[in-house]
Amino acid sequence: MTDATFDAPPDVLTATTAGRLRSIIERLERLDEDKEAILIDMKEVFAEAKGEGYDVKTLRKVLRLRKQDRAKRQEEEAILDLYLSALGEV
Repeated sequence: MTDATFDAPPDVLTATTAGRLRSIIERLERLDEDKEAILIDMKEVFAEAKGEGYDVKTLRKVLRLRKQDRAKRQEEEAILDLYLSALGEV
């Protein structure tokens, strides 16, 4: 690396570098806590949906599909249909 702070021996960090490292680690820890809270919330929503009769596996698939670009999704679906047709599955 060309950064002067990394020219020192690896066991020596400047106060600035150590402070920056601490800041990064603390931000990552907060984000990890937020992620865990969001995952718990999502689990509760999926449980609620299941309680109302929705299929959770299908809901997850819908979420995944909605994230995709429409054209890319249509292309993948066309290829899937072609493969299933070739296998006599449709």
